[in-house]
Amino acid sequence: MRIPVSEVTPETGRAEICGWVHEVRDLGGLVFYLVRDRSGIIQVTIPKKKVPQSVLENIRDVSRESVVRISGQVKAIDKAPGGREMIPETFELISRSTSPLPLDVVEKVPADLDTRLDSRFLDARRPRVTSVFSIRSTVMRTVHEFLFQRGFLHISTPKVVAAATEGGTELFPIAYFEKEAFLNQSPQLYKQMLMGAGFEKVFEIGPIFRAEEHNTTKHLNEATSIDVEVSFSDQNDVMDLLEELIVKLYGTVAGECQNALENLEIKDFEVPKSPFPRLAYREAIEIASAHLDEPIQYGDDIGTAAEKAIGEEMQQHYFIVDWPTEIKPYYAMPHDHDPTICKAFDLMHPRMELSSGSQRVHQHDLLVRQIASKGLNPDNFEFYLTPFLYGMPPHAGWGLGAERLVMTMLDLSNIREAILFPRDRHRLVP
Repeated sequence: MRIPVSEVTPETGRAEICGWVHEVRDLGGLVFYLVRDRSGIIQVTIPKKKVPQSVLENIRDVSRESVVRISGQVKAIDKAPGGREMIPETFELISRSTSPLPLDVVEKVPADLDTRLDSRFLDARRPRVTSVFSIRSTVMRTVHEFLFQRGFLHISTPKVVAAATEGGTELFPIAYFEKEAFLNQSPQLYKQMLMGAGFEKVFEIGPIFRAEEHNTTKHLNEATSIDVEVSFSDQNDVMDLLEELIVKLYGTVAGECQNALENLEIKDFEVPKSPFPRLAYREAIEIASAHLDEPIQYGDDIGTAAEKAIGEEMQQHYFIVDWPTEIKPYYAMPHDHDPTICKAFDLMHPRMELSSGSQRVHQHDLLVRQIASKGLNPDNFEFYLTPFLYGMPPHAGWGLGAERLVMTMLDLSNIREAILFPRDRHRLVP
């Protein structure tokens, strides 16, 4: 029975492995193969005068990245990866790889990101890339566990919708029989409707679509959003939940993903310290303005340069709170004492925004007025507004970008490295 490479030890004795040929070194009477599977790399040593003739015949057509099945004795050897090697008794070529390779999996010859993404199936064989997605998988598993433990229900909402979440911009229109439809920007409206259904605590992890014409290192047109909505709560409650989740995710990665972090050459992986500072929008733009050539005017959004300036000042995760009502979505609840500011927040990493959230408007008439104030027609939101007529509890929530979370956690240079098959302005395949 096949054993993962990482579990093969000298104590195993005889073992069978399957994997890809990572490297080949032929020294004449001695041939070394490094064989890789998802768990790691093992050295296969072939002394030509000591192995069966069938092994020698089968290695003739083996090229790098060919798939092989090997069985034999495992012995300890200090200089080999993991301190062990296999001496094959059988060697089967399952699938021969064509040469030359589109890119170097061993990483001796670097490839630019576009080349890597064009051959993503091959790029993903690289231990560094495998490590990114191993960590991402751990993060996603931990999100599920964290929320299930706190009594959340997992939901799935439509991705083909008739109305925009936040207006008619940044939408991908699609052909949907005789009707106008769009790819959904967010599960926001449906999360809120389920608060009216009495679900109280829900979460969804799924794709969102934004037709933004960006071509930056931090934007995607199809991204993965971790969304949460909680009844009988306010913005402070869900900020506390989000902060606790972030600390938990970092702690789990630190505890469970040491090999992956080593492959990524991350030596000082720090778990964020709680509590995260909460910075009022007015304070945030003052900090940014002090570092920029042109000051940010009150009511302006906080762009990339401002985010960078504030992040350099803060040097840790932090929240921006008390945003101007006019620049946040219509469903953000205004403060009672000053309706010009609202109960919205952004969670920031020193490099960029990770999450946005708020306490939501739960009063039907106020919600209608706020929709109209954004230049939208409330009649287009009838399906969303109707539940607010029949007993809607106060509620709050947030959406957290999975790719940005992984990108900042692992200090990746481009968000496309945090998703297997990115979709951006120029890339539709593979």
